[in-house]
Amino acid sequence: MKISIFDRLTGGPDSFDSFDEELEPTDTGKGLRERLADTQSRPTPLEEDLPEAEGQLPVDVHQTGSEIIICAFVAGVRPDDLNISIGRDLVEIEGSRSERAQVSGPDYFTRELFWGSFSRTITLPEEVDVDASTASAKDGLLTITLPKLDKKRQTKLKVKAG
Repeated sequence: MKISIFDRLTGGPDSFDSFDEELEPTDTGKGLRERLADTQSRPTPLEEDLPEAEGQLPVDVHQTGSEIIICAFVAGVRPDDLNISIGRDLVEIEGSRSERAQVSGPDYFTRELFWGSFSRTITLPEEVDVDASTASAKDGLLTITLPKLDKKRQTKLKVKAG
């Protein structure tokens, strides 16, 4: 007997219902408080054997009437370790954050900070003036200011004889 697609989706008369089976409880003899305490006291497992992956830099991008502004937290990154490439409609930020203290794996309880290389490519909503763009870092916040190109601006050219 062939089951229609409607019966399969709605759970027709011959469909399997996993809630019909009774599951045996797994009682460890510990209450909820003890089980929560066990999970909270365990250190986060370290993944030292994984290959070093490149991180993606989180950014905020906003605009004013005449500029596009990109902000990114780069705390712990030296200015020499940042590389910013600007095109008319694209910005690429690359860098690396080096761990200064060498701590062995078993001595960590929790390890959440990102160390290593990172990058981010941002497609801009408008063309910008590459030559007039600026970048500054203060208190770990990188701010890139990109002046918008004025497409309405016109200039008159004089034709030279000769």
